[in-house]
Amino acid sequence: MSMTKSERAQIVLKILNKTYPKTPIPLDHKDNFTLLVAVLLSAQCTDERVNQVTPKLFKIASNPQKMSKLSQNQIYKIIKPCGLGPKKSKAIKDLSSILLKKFNGEVPNNFNDLEALPGVGHKTASVVMSQGFGVPAFAVDTHIHRLAQRWGLTNGKDVKKTEADLKKLFDKSLWNKLHLQIIFWGREFCQAKACYGLECDVCKACYPKRIKPFTHKKP
Repeated sequence: MSMTKSERAQIVLKILNKTYPKTPIPLDHKDNFTLLVAVLLSAQCTDERVNQVTPKLFKIASNPQKMSKLSQNQIYKIIKPCGLGPKKSKAIKDLSSILLKKFNGEVPNNFNDLEALPGVGHKTASVVMSQGFGVPAFAVDTHIHRLAQRWGLTNGKDVKKTEADLKKLFDKSLWNKLHLQIIFWGREFCQAKACYGLECDVCKACYPKRIKPFTHKKP
């Protein structure tokens, strides 16, 4: 008899808590503004690359006042290694101006205002809410979406459905830490082009009888 989603969720939690009792924050930042910029830059880019780029950017502009005074080209030249440079540099400059005009230079502490900012989607807002404000949020990207499918925690075809499924399975108090634990596990043991649902301890524990590589539903 196959396991239920809830039973698999408990297995996942047990293994992740044992492997990552503490979860460091992947993106270097010193306040909510630098966190917001770093998360925005991390779209389709590795955290390591972002952490190499942000010190140069924050050395000349670590707050909305200074950032809004830079030209888009000045920002672009620094953040270019992160990819999507023209789009991201415009978003960073524009959101800095909006923070000054509408929020007294502070990063807003709610999803609606965050997601209304240029370049800030639901996933970015979720990371800022959880890591910046300590509000329970489950930031699901394609990385977590893929693992949740492999582990039988969702059959959702998109990140929105996967986020809803994970929030049902795990207590709200676990979301902020669990989101990071899943990311770390994926990077270390269950990469996109390895494991394929067959090799890592979580995949084997959730599906001990699986013999064929897992086929993902594309987001």
